[in-house]
Amino acid sequence: MSFSLNNNHFSKLQSLIALFMLCVVFAVLSDKFFTIANGLNVMRQISVNICIAVGMTLIILTAGIDLSVGSVLALCGAVTAGLLKNGIALPSLNLFIGFTILGAILAGIVVGSLLGFFNGLVITKFKVPPFVATLAMLTIARGLTMLYSNGFPISSFNSAFTFIGGGWLLGLPVPVWIAALIVITAIIVTKKIKLGRYIFAIGGNENAARLSGININRVKIMVYTIAGALAAVGGIIVTARLDSAQPNAGTSYELDAIAAVVIGGTSLSGGRGSIWGTVLGALIIGVLNNGLVLLDVSPFWQQVVKGGVILLAVIIDKMNSKNE
Repeated sequence: MSFSLNNNHFSKLQSLIALFMLCVVFAVLSDKFFTIANGLNVMRQISVNICIAVGMTLIILTAGIDLSVGSVLALCGAVTAGLLKNGIALPSLNLFIGFTILGAILAGIVVGSLLGFFNGLVITKFKVPPFVATLAMLTIARGLTMLYSNGFPISSFNSAFTFIGGGWLLGLPVPVWIAALIVITAIIVTKKIKLGRYIFAIGGNENAARLSGININRVKIMVYTIAGALAAVGGIIVTARLDSAQPNAGTSYELDAIAAVVIGGTSLSGGRGSIWGTVLGALIIGVLNNGLVLLDVSPFWQQVVKGGVILLAVIIDKMNSKNE
């Protein structure tokens, strides 16, 4: 048996091997790394990235991309916070609409879903490349966030809301449970439901998928809508954890999500990858960030290292694709 990069078994284990090696290196260099408190801290930190990266995985499996998730996260977090804090006032009608926590959360998720739906619509109906369409949405959503919040944070919520981001349940942070639920649901969708098979089929060969009767546009719109909704969930978690909706929240989150997907083995050309791989990729990014912080590495060097890891993952993906 050959153990070259084109070996199928080795390819599947690459992310796991990389994670193991990172853990060993940081455990040797820092005595604070292998502690329960630090492990829980890493899990809490990566939970938002997992929420976003799961949606990104579905998009990349269709050979698409979404650069807007960070800005969508910020807007949905701001909308949720604003509705919870201030409701909707209509002085001309002498009307005030207040929102419960559940109502504000659902409103935030609906906003994220609509933005994702719009991305999918522009990409499918107007044939705008995903890179361009979502880059435009990145700017639009960030601008809407600034307009909605007037450029100021929306802060100070009740403990029931902040529990979502900072609370504990059965010994684990609540965001970890939320991320786990999303991962399990996504695995079921990709493994057991027609939509999952259609996603892989479109990414593998879009023309063949179309000829086989799959409604390409509908599937793509659904995938971008799901990604928008999951970005909104991430925004709600961040807002609850910080007890504040920051207008600049989510900056560069799309890069971490793409990194998690690619490092996890999902091909940028579509049709190949898994949700479990993305979870491993998010763990690698989280462990890398955490270890570099523990070693007191400059944030600027952290960006350099992270960029190098992403580049290496893409190179390996391309090599694997050529050898298949």
